[in-house]
Parts: sequence; C-alpha cells; structure tokens
Amino acid sequence: MTLKRRNFLKAAGGGAAAAAVLAAPAIAQTQPKVAWRLTSGFPRSLDTIYGAAEVFAEHVKAMSGGNFEIQVFPAGEIVPNPQAVEAVGTNTVEMAHTCSYYYWGIDPTFAFGTAIPFGLNARLMNSWLYEGGGNELLNAFYAKHNLYGMPGGNTGVQMGGWWRNEINSLDDLKGVKMRIAGIAGKVVEKLGVVPQQIPGGDIYPALERGTIDAAEWVGPYDDEKLGFYKVAPYYYYPGFWEGGPCVHFFVNLEKWNGLTPEYQAILTNAAAYANTDMMAKYDARNPTALRSLIAGGAKLKQFPAEVIDAAYLAANEVYDEIANENADFKTVLDSVKAFRNDGYLWNQVAEFTYDSFMIRNRAKG
Repeated sequence: MTLKRRNFLKAAGGGAAAAAVLAAPAIAQTQPKVAWRLTSGFPRSLDTIYGAAEVFAEHVKAMSGGNFEIQVFPAGEIVPNPQAVEAVGTNTVEMAHTCSYYYWGIDPTFAFGTAIPFGLNARLMNSWLYEGGGNELLNAFYAKHNLYGMPGGNTGVQMGGWWRNEINSLDDLKGVKMRIAGIAGKVVEKLGVVPQQIPGGDIYPALERGTIDAAEWVGPYDDEKLGFYKVAPYYYYPGFWEGGPCVHFFVNLEKWNGLTPEYQAILTNAAAYANTDMMAKYDARNPTALRSLIAGGAKLKQFPAEVIDAAYLAANEVYDEIANENADFKTVLDSVKAFRNDGYLWNQVAEFTYDSFMIRNRAKG
C-alpha cells in the first residue's frame, strides 16, 4: 500500500470504513435506476453479431453498479427487424442494435452508418467515425429520425456471398436473383442482378427452393452456422459492397438526452468496447470456419476482375445520382470520399506493404 493510499484511508476514518466506501462505485450511490429494452437485428444463434448487444448490456450494468439494466431481445421477438429503427424513433422500444443500411429505403443516407460499396475498410471506418467527423455527421442525420447512434461492432470485410452457379463473366450476373442488403442492391442492379431484401433466417429456405440464386450474409463464421454451403456451393470473395461494415446501437433521441452525463458516458464506452470485441471475435473465428466450409464442399472463388471493375463504376454512378437529389447523402459522401483517399494513401505505404509480405511468406510455409 502506498503512502498516499494509507493517508487517504486514515483521513476517511479508518481502513474498514474507507474500504466500504471504495467497494461501491460512486455512480451507484447517486444515479437513478433505469431499465431499458433493446431489440437486436439478429437471431440469438448468431452469437458473435447478436452477442455484441449482450456484451454491451453487461458492461452498462457493471459500470453503473447495477443501476442501469438493458434487456436484449432477438430480432422479431418484440419488434420485427425491418421496423427496429422506427420502433426506437417512436419510443416503442428504447434501443436497437442493428445495421443502419437496412433502412436506406427511408433515406439513402442511412447506408453510410454501415457500409457503401467500395467504401472504408474496418480500421478506416472506425477512424472516420471516431476521428474523422463521421459520428457527428451521422448523428446530425439520425437526429432527424429521433435517433442517436453509437458504433457497436464491425465484421471486417465480408465475403461475396453464396451462389448456386459459377460466375465467370458479367453476363453470368444477368437475371440472378440475389439477397443483398442496403444500397449495394442498387449497385448490382446496374449489372443485371435482381436484388432481394430477405432477413437472415429466411435466406436458407429461399436458396434451397430456388426462390433466389445467390445470397450474401457476413463471412465464414456466421455463414457456416446458417448452412448456405449445402444449397449454394460457390463462395465468392471479396464482398466489395462491405469493406468494413459497422453495426450501430440506436437510442431514442429523447431518451438519450434525458440521461445523466454519467450514463451517457457509460453507454458510449460500453458501445466502444462491444465495437472492438466483435471485430476481435470475427478475426479469431473466421479462419477456422473457412477451413471447415471448404472441407465441407464449399468452392472458394474470387470475383472476376471485370465484375469488380464494372461494379466500381456502377457504384459511383449510383452515388452521383443520389447526391444530386439528396443533400444529406452528398454531405456524408464527400466526407467519406476525402477520408478514404487519405486513408488508403497511408495503407498503401505501410499496412498493405507489410500485409503483402506476410501473406507471401505464409504461402511459402
């Protein structure tokens, strides 16, 4: 025990009394009791992406000394996922943990909260959100829908999905019915794909029946759980539409503003922990899952260069079309483009060079 600590305990009236004071968090002595409900955008079976909400709730409870409790519900249990953001905005439920881009149909600007095709990778997404003004820009937009958002997870670059048939050229995309989320559907539509928005739990039966021909979800760990390889054997990469997709915690704005500064700080820090934790789990679990999928018959394929090149041009066409009509979209797009340009300059110098070297040497054994 240091001298300063001994003096503090003595001034507090003795070791036992001081220890009792220090044992209980100060927050627990002064803050009100709060009980909220959170609706997830994901089923409980997807323990990594759904589990981030549970990690968040556990940290909020611990940091508040048990005074702030958040009960997490799987998608559809109290609110259908397609209505999660609206339910939070109207205070039907206090919080949601879901992907912002699911709601791009309400306003395309929602897409930036998760990912846009050929956008930012996971590290750059975090950097833009926390240090590049991204959180401030998004929350200025979310406020129009009575929402406050906090980054709450990232999967890293996703896979290009599961396909019933092989893709060898742009012509092979014509008429393909594909489950694909967010603004990416608008992009691949320009390549002849027929986009479908289908909840995660409905993808497998749709592929099995042939209602759809392809589907993207996340990556090896989650995809293996959903069994897509059994009905659509071609597993393509990369998911150029989701280079670093972020999942958000959405809070009803009035409820957020009604919290004490201490509780706002607790939620912000719990969300930041969940954000880091999700990425770490995917990075740790995807390699084993990918090996397992290939052993189970999945055929790993890279998209032909002409497909990615055409998709890049199509994405920029879509962005220009929307930006000409939507000021909020243009404001956020301009910020992302500028940040992406600088970010990849740095990545090219250091990250890419180092990673390329390590990957080449891994291949040599």
